[in-house]
Amino acid sequence: MNQHRKRTDRISEHFCMDEFIYSRVAVENGLDNTPPPDAVKGIRNLVDKLLEPLRAYHGKPIPICSGYRSEELNRRVRGARDSQHRKGEAVDIYTLGSNLLLEDLKESKLNFDQVIFYRLKGFMHLSLKLNGENRRQIIIR
Repeated sequence: MNQHRKRTDRISEHFCMDEFIYSRVAVENGLDNTPPPDAVKGIRNLVDKLLEPLRAYHGKPIPICSGYRSEELNRRVRGARDSQHRKGEAVDIYTLGSNLLLEDLKESKLNFDQVIFYRLKGFMHLSLKLNGENRRQIIIR
């Protein structure tokens, strides 16, 4: 699918599929970052069970900087070989150094697999497994 065309397919009240698929690196390199059906299931699970409830608890928008990554895109951005982004189970969220979203996540008691809070880089990695037990692991870097 053409990365330049705005996708408008809503997943929930506050999230659209295009937020999870768009990548500047993919556009610049002519990569197709369209997720396969299993990754779409992972994205929908992430939105339904974690992001939308967290958005409601937080009361403010949750701006996504990276969502799904095709194998080639993941390689180009130097993602982990087994990155949950490849499965649609992970998202990176702009935080601009604030830990408020992390604190709200802890208070909300929502299930998640992993949070990696990058204070100086201004974003937070957040994941939720589609299958299997979630670790509720928090790492601060």
